[in-house]
Amino acid sequence: MAAALTRIDGVRLARWVEPGNAADLETNLGQGEMRAAYEGWEGVDVIVHPPGPREKKLLVADMDSTMIGQECIDELADYAGVKPQVAAITERAMRGELDFIGALHERVALLKGLKENAIAHCLAERVRPNPGAATLVRTMAARGAMTLLVSGGFTAFAGPVAEEIGFAQVEANDLAVEDGHLTGKVAGPIVDSAQKLRALENARDELDIENTDVLAIGDGANDAPMVAASGLGIAYRAKPALIAVADARLDHHGLDALLWAQGIPRASWVVA
Repeated sequence: MAAALTRIDGVRLARWVEPGNAADLETNLGQGEMRAAYEGWEGVDVIVHPPGPREKKLLVADMDSTMIGQECIDELADYAGVKPQVAAITERAMRGELDFIGALHERVALLKGLKENAIAHCLAERVRPNPGAATLVRTMAARGAMTLLVSGGFTAFAGPVAEEIGFAQVEANDLAVEDGHLTGKVAGPIVDSAQKLRALENARDELDIENTDVLAIGDGANDAPMVAASGLGIAYRAKPALIAVADARLDHHGLDALLWAQGIPRASWVVA
């Protein structure tokens, strides 16, 4: 394994973070060259860092299709009988083909009249964290990092998900409800890509840290500004619009592999 990792000229094995699973390599290659050399290897995720400390002090994460494996609005739409229509809009919005705010209003309008209790059923029956999500969040929190879940989805889902996974703070949209039914509207300001970036910047400033101390992760186009602004921006099973601006991709491993990327071995993880 070590020989395979160092088959590229100018690359040497510095140490194993986790023997057989995660290794630190040292190289004079540029970030793009390093990624090109190793990405595409079966089962290998490549995360390139500059020299120096790399453990992060702030984690900012998207929820749908990142911390959880579902798009909540698509699953909720199934209870209203309109999942195909909503899911098609979601896919185009996440690829950056549609204005996010307009697409959100269009999808929420299709939910008009759905009973509010469908949200609780959807949470219980369909919403599940992605592998390694809770371990990543709880380990970083235990080591002193601030953790923020910031979602273009809804607080009715994001609140319980944040509590289950271990996020300290959450920011998301509110679904308007009247007489126990969804009105088809969003209540209050929209959490879009610009607001996600502002949430990251506000948390960074509150902690008095630099962008280099921030880890941000998402999967879609509306995550691009916050991922691009972070010291380590991760595209998780992501759309091309996000991959284009991210520092690294996580295509194979669970989210807890981002602890290895920070030099934290499994023995130090808070396993959820």
